[in-house]
Amino acid sequence: MSSAPIEVERVQTGVRLEKRMLKVLKAIAEQKDMSLGDLLEGIVLHAFEGKAPFSPQTLKDIEQFRVLYGLTLRAQDSHQLRERR
Repeated sequence: MSSAPIEVERVQTGVRLEKRMLKVLKAIAEQKDMSLGDLLEGIVLHAFEGKAPFSPQTLKDIEQFRVLYGLTLRAQDSHQLRERR
């Protein structure tokens, strides 16, 4: 069942992300044939409702991309990150 598209207003933003995390996100977006912005919007909308944004297969793919790009950060690290000088 296909629903009608929902019109939204998007704005350009200057969000900074950890380099390896961005590589993983871009790889997942590419794999799903979607833009990085669309992927991030989906992740945030799921998080706002307390829902997991990824299927078990996508989580396996993410883990492979994490290894490929050397992303060792975990959720528990999220409040300890600081910019490298």
